[in-house]
Amino acid sequence: MRVIDNKETNRFEAEEDGHKAIIEYSVQPGILSLNHTEVPKELAGQGIASEMTEKVLLQIELRGLKVIPVCPFIKKYIDKHPEWKSIIAK
Repeated sequence: MRVIDNKETNRFEAEEDGHKAIIEYSVQPGILSLNHTEVPKELAGQGIASEMTEKVLLQIELRGLKVIPVCPFIKKYIDKHPEWKSIIAK
């Protein structure tokens, strides 16, 4: 899965089988707030949101940014994958 940062709309996007999954964010200096994750019902239950979240967190880490996980799905994902706690903004 390829995840693209669409800076014009402040969201990460991934397309699978002609359907687009998104993670919306807002920008602060050095921080991205991940506000909302949306996966079309046609892709539900396939692990798309988890795979996309992993790739988005990796992009954030590689850019040297911190994250504020506002989205409940992303909060839960980070709780289950504590290796990402190091990039949470204090």
